[in-house]
Amino acid sequence: MESAKEPAQAVPFSSPFLPSTRRWWSKETVAIVTGANRGIGFALVQRLAELGLTVILTARDSERGHCAAQALRAQGLHVHFLSLDVSDPASIKTFVALFRMKFGTLDILVNNAAVSFNEINENSVKHAETVINTNFYGAKLLTEALLPMFRRSPSTSRILNISSRLGSLNKLRNPDIKNILESENLSVEQIEAVVSLFLQDVKNGRWEWQGWPKLWTDYAVSKLALNAYTRVLAKRYEVGRDISVNCFCPGFTQTSMTGGKGKHTAEGAADVGARLLLLPPQELPTGKFFVGSGSSSTTTFVNSKL
Repeated sequence: MESAKEPAQAVPFSSPFLPSTRRWWSKETVAIVTGANRGIGFALVQRLAELGLTVILTARDSERGHCAAQALRAQGLHVHFLSLDVSDPASIKTFVALFRMKFGTLDILVNNAAVSFNEINENSVKHAETVINTNFYGAKLLTEALLPMFRRSPSTSRILNISSRLGSLNKLRNPDIKNILESENLSVEQIEAVVSLFLQDVKNGRWEWQGWPKLWTDYAVSKLALNAYTRVLAKRYEVGRDISVNCFCPGFTQTSMTGGKGKHTAEGAADVGARLLLLPPQELPTGKFFVGSGSSSTTTFVNSKL
C-alpha cells in the first residue's frame, strides 16, 4: 500500500475540533470501534462520542468493556458496549446478531482490535497464528458480516482499518510475493494464500530467509494482509462510492502494545483518526493509506497505490 518512492501529501486541519459548518453527522450516526476498552480504541470512542455520534465500544473482556463504556456514559456520551472477540468467529456471529437487533444500521466501522506478543526489540513468531487470526482474519470476517447493515450512503458509510507502516509493501523482500500483492486484479483469495504461505513458513522454521518483513514479522504480515484487503474492498465499492474504505497508521503511540513507549499519546492519535473518519463527503477518498501524527493538527496522507 505504501511505496517508498511515492511522495506524501499533507492534509491540514485548522484545529483539533471540526468546524460546525462541516458537520454532516448526528446522534443517529452509528459507529463501531473494536478493541476499545483502552488505548487508541477507547480514545477514539470517546472522541467520536464527544462529537455527537452514537458509538458501540467493543472488547473481548466483558468486565473491562462494561467499565470503559460506563465511564464514558457517566460523561453524558452516547456509548454502548457489546462484547466481541474478533479472533473468534462464533463471537463475531453473536455480536452481529445483537447489533442487528439493537441498532439495525451502521455508518462507520473502525477495525482497531489487534494483538502483538513481542516487546519493542523482540521478533518472535511463536504466536503468529493468533496474530494473523486477530489482526487480519478478525477484521475481515467482521467487516464481511457487517457489510449488509451499512446504510450504503456516499455521505456517511466509512470503514477505517487501523494499520501500520510495518505492513507496507516496501517491507517485503520477496519479489514474488510483492508482485502478487501489487497486482491490479488482486483478490481476497490471493491475499489469504500469501498469509497461508507465511504461516507454513513459520511452521517449517524457514520464515527468516523467505523475504518476509524483518521487524515484528507476524504483526507486519497481518497488517500487510489487512492493507491489501482494504485495497480489494475499496475497489469492490469504488463504483457508486457507497462505502469508503481506508487505512490509518497512527504511528508510534504510547499504548500497552508498545509498553507505554511512543512519540505521542493515544488521545492524540485518536483525534487524528476521528478527523479522518469525519471528513466531509466531498473530501472523502477511498482506498488510501493515511499516516497520522497525534502531536499536531496535521494528518500526513501517503498517496499510495491502493
